[in-house]
Amino acid sequence: MDFLPTLEASWNQKTQQHICIIGSGPSGLAALKIIRDSQQFKGGLWTATAFEARDKVGGIWLPAPPTSNPPSTPLYDSLTTNLPHPVMAYTSFPFPAGTTLFPPASTVLKYFEDYAAHFELNEHIRLNTPVLSITRDHTAGKWTVSVRAPKTSAEETHDFDFVIVANGHYRLPRLPATPGLGEWVEAKRAVHSVYYRNPSTFGDAKTVLVVGGGPSGQDLVTDLLASGRNIVHSVTGAAPENLHDGRLKVRGRIAQYGDLDKGLVTFEDGSEESGVDKAVLATGYKFDFPFFPTSVLRPSIPPPVPPLPGALYNSTYHIFPLARHVFPLVVADEFPSSTVAFLGIPIRVAPLPLLEAQMRAVLHVFERPESLDPTQEAIDIISRYETLRARVAQQRASSSPTQFPDGVDGPISGPSEDPVELAIAAAWHRFEGHEQFQYRDAMHAFAEYPHRVPAWEIEMYDAKGILREEWRDLERLGQAEEWVRGVGAGEGEKVAEEWVDLMRKLLRRAEERHPERSRL
Repeated sequence: MDFLPTLEASWNQKTQQHICIIGSGPSGLAALKIIRDSQQFKGGLWTATAFEARDKVGGIWLPAPPTSNPPSTPLYDSLTTNLPHPVMAYTSFPFPAGTTLFPPASTVLKYFEDYAAHFELNEHIRLNTPVLSITRDHTAGKWTVSVRAPKTSAEETHDFDFVIVANGHYRLPRLPATPGLGEWVEAKRAVHSVYYRNPSTFGDAKTVLVVGGGPSGQDLVTDLLASGRNIVHSVTGAAPENLHDGRLKVRGRIAQYGDLDKGLVTFEDGSEESGVDKAVLATGYKFDFPFFPTSVLRPSIPPPVPPLPGALYNSTYHIFPLARHVFPLVVADEFPSSTVAFLGIPIRVAPLPLLEAQMRAVLHVFERPESLDPTQEAIDIISRYETLRARVAQQRASSSPTQFPDGVDGPISGPSEDPVELAIAAAWHRFEGHEQFQYRDAMHAFAEYPHRVPAWEIEMYDAKGILREEWRDLERLGQAEEWVRGVGAGEGEKVAEEWVDLMRKLLRRAEERHPERSRL
């Protein structure tokens, strides 16, 4: 079958091999920890080096002012986790006893710093060392990685046997191709949420338009309402609604940004809002891997399948084709499937436990490349494509032709893009329902690692919205600290049990306060 790659032969167990990790955020730290756990590392057969562009570990959880273009992090001052930390945490490293259930970013950063220190990861990390390029030396069968050295800024090159791409995907902002938006951006009346830090970002603006209904969009609405501003919140598919005594106007998708002097915005239902002083767009981010040349990682939507393309594509919404959302599955030998891995690509997941499962699968393939069956992986990719294509077709048949289905914000490069292929790309790495938990179990089974997602984790993930709402109420009442005092101070399995008991207590509180609604 000509759409299948040729896997490299099994590695020589007697030869030391070197693993490059790009980034030391949540993905890079998970990669280092799992590598250090391996028998190959302990036996001196694997070494690992992580290159980090910034001056500390933590990735997007490490704060920075919005002065670069784009900023090195989208972190805003009021950010807290949108998952309870027992669900979010690495399975090997719970948050400290008594940690507030939805911790602020500073607590999460400290968690990653403690994780790196506890598992002795820092000795493998080169800070202030951005990766400039990655190329394949076909003759030597190595990856040549070029980096900029700290202090001297000289370019260095290093050869590696394996590369783990763990640079994250919350930096390069995505702006929808809405008519008139460009003029608003040029006039500094509209900005992506990556530049937002707190309400002072908008100076004396009285009315702010927030675009996007995801966690960041919701947080910004809460933040800006508390500052006394009037908010227009644009959420695709939302019915018009006025809340908070008219200070919050919920509206649908924007059709056009109009007259700047009037601050005019038109929505797809034909309604208008005027007097908008500023707009902030929480419309997501693009996958970006600038160290790979575009001749190798092609910047466009891939052609329809089958067959699988012979090259790897970055549509900015998805990387295609990746076996198991991790391993390139292409004919071209630029990306041998058994020597390179993309970590942390799936979205709408509890990321840290998923990263652990992915890394165990990655090391399984590095050790035993023949374990990745290219024929079956290709079949699985084509099957997912056909399932998503059918879903998109059904959605388009039941929605207005101007609305991109499944939450897509607009074309990647312009209106010439096929909206069906675009929607498939946007949905590709998005896990729905319990798919993320099935995926984690499958990755662990593939890696021959004896672990299954505990039922309580699925239960609490499903209840995350109610848990967060109740926790915010406890914080408003000044009771949150008392609720978590001493929780998680046990040992072993008792740690998780104590947190599960607390979360179930919180859900009972929600049922007592709102008996009319179902928990889930």
